[in-house]
Amino acid sequence: MKLSSTARAVVLTTALATSLSLAACGASNEGGNSADSTGSAEQLSGDLVGAGSSAQQAAMQAWQAGFNGEQPDVNVSYDPVGSGGGREQFLAEGGTDFAGSDSALDDEELTQATTRCGDAGVFELPNYISAIAVVYNLEGVDDLNLSPATVAGIFNGSITTWNDPAIAADNPDASLPSTAITPVHRADKSGTTKNFTDYLDQTAGDVWTAGVVEEWPTGGGEAANGTKGVIDAVKAGAGAIGYADESQAGDLGIAKIKVGDEFVAPSAEAAAAVVANSDRVEGRGEHDLAVKVNRTTESADEYPIVLVSYLIGCIQYDDQDKADLVKAFAGYVISEDGQEAAAKNAGSSPISDELRDQAQSAVDAITAGA
Repeated sequence: MKLSSTARAVVLTTALATSLSLAACGASNEGGNSADSTGSAEQLSGDLVGAGSSAQQAAMQAWQAGFNGEQPDVNVSYDPVGSGGGREQFLAEGGTDFAGSDSALDDEELTQATTRCGDAGVFELPNYISAIAVVYNLEGVDDLNLSPATVAGIFNGSITTWNDPAIAADNPDASLPSTAITPVHRADKSGTTKNFTDYLDQTAGDVWTAGVVEEWPTGGGEAANGTKGVIDAVKAGAGAIGYADESQAGDLGIAKIKVGDEFVAPSAEAAAAVVANSDRVEGRGEHDLAVKVNRTTESADEYPIVLVSYLIGCIQYDDQDKADLVKAFAGYVISEDGQEAAAKNAGSSPISDELRDQAQSAVDAITAGA
């Protein structure tokens, strides 16, 4: 899988995000068929309901606006309840039409998906790639380097002050205060947490012993709901540190993470690069494009704390109208226009042409039951 990269973009204002709908009116999607959301597509109408990742929220706003410009009679709603909540709602009988999730379905959920979607199964399309930043609020410290073991020690509660010898060893030229560290973690079931703990587990498993989890496993620190909640909590607390989608970091400090022999800052380019050198999860269905991220890379061109977020839905829906709506929206999300809109609004890395072709095959397969 080879991904293209994009320059790091700042989050647009609400007004500019809304203007995407106007720009999208004349846009065209390069892959797909008459059911795709293109300027020449059949005009559809109806409601499409999704829920899930809060990290995807800014990108989803861009997709909603752009898609609405092409399909003005389709109402797409999205509740950023968190990845776990989104998957639970989608898998429930009579639940949402699609989910956004920062982690792919696990084996138990894949079994549940058979009940929800039938034998045709589910699609899981990488639609949003972004670095997870380790954000901090520490007056007088503008640059911060952290090795994997140091990050793990901070978040497991064994490193409690900013002048701890482990942090000092990573930052020999810094003047570090004795301020107490307040680690902030997600309170809700979160794909961002799963990606973050997967990184800790793979790179510092002797320090981080709590495994790969979606719900924070340890006591201490401060808990906050959603990406915004973590950012707000870190901003409000002197000495606080947390993990969140890089596009939402704002003016908080962002740590550089040790990769090989160098310290690497999160970026769209480095996030795309590590995913490009990662493999698909084995043993999945034809239209399941789940990725196993290579967290242990030693390349300074790659940033390993990255989330690959997915658009999840059924290959087969109960009626043709719903299938057409899902197909059109999914087609727009993975299109060059949709990925460019997300990059501009959320600072994400667009998927590669190769991955887009694979995803388009899944979109083309979406249909209604007999």
